[in-house]
Amino acid sequence: MLRVLATAFALSWLAAAPALAAELEYVYPDQSVWTTRVDAKGEPDNPLLRLANVMFTQAGIKWTARGYPASRMFEVLKSGTAQFSMLVRAPALAECCLYGKNPVASTELRAYRQADSPALVGKEGLAGKRVALIRGYSYAGLKDFIADPANAVRTEEVTSHDSAFALLARDRVDYVLDYAGPAGEVLAEHPISRVQSDLVSRLDVYLVLSKTYPDADAVIARLQAIADRLDKERILAGTVR
Repeated sequence: MLRVLATAFALSWLAAAPALAAELEYVYPDQSVWTTRVDAKGEPDNPLLRLANVMFTQAGIKWTARGYPASRMFEVLKSGTAQFSMLVRAPALAECCLYGKNPVASTELRAYRQADSPALVGKEGLAGKRVALIRGYSYAGLKDFIADPANAVRTEEVTSHDSAFALLARDRVDYVLDYAGPAGEVLAEHPISRVQSDLVSRLDVYLVLSKTYPDADAVIARLQAIADRLDKERILAGTVR
């Protein structure tokens, strides 16, 4: 009897042992929606990496991380080459991946303008306007509207946030479409008098796990439970690890 109990205990311990979880690769967009800051390697300072580190440490999951252009990132998730990300819900991943139940972070896409330009109320307000876009962003699905010739949106695509706001300061564009984090940093360093902004969309970020990962349903639930009890705001800000 004791031998049976010992065997059962050992098997249950092995089933729960976090060290046995399969290693995974966390992929993320190489164009940050969070900040303009870079780390010591010159890579975007992605706060979600800090959250991932805490989550995976508590879950006992070994992991690696790599940034990709958005299109390539979706490809490796669809193929199962990479197994994890934290993203806005995307229909393109519905077949290959599971999403966590609750958001783990959020950001805002905003339209920045001079005070004498009309407030943007819906994407239709971009029709016929001059708009600065930052290369590498998908803009939460707005690009289809912007690219439609029927909407006559005149775009200036630039490689940096600073360049986009320089166009606004010189009245070369009516709006800059940018995310609140990077835009706030640029405007704090290079203020533009009377600049205002309008909310385009609030973007909630969820855990994403490939269905090919072993016991994916249980693992995504476990990671979500860990994330739900973490002080995510402080972790993302880098004030706690």
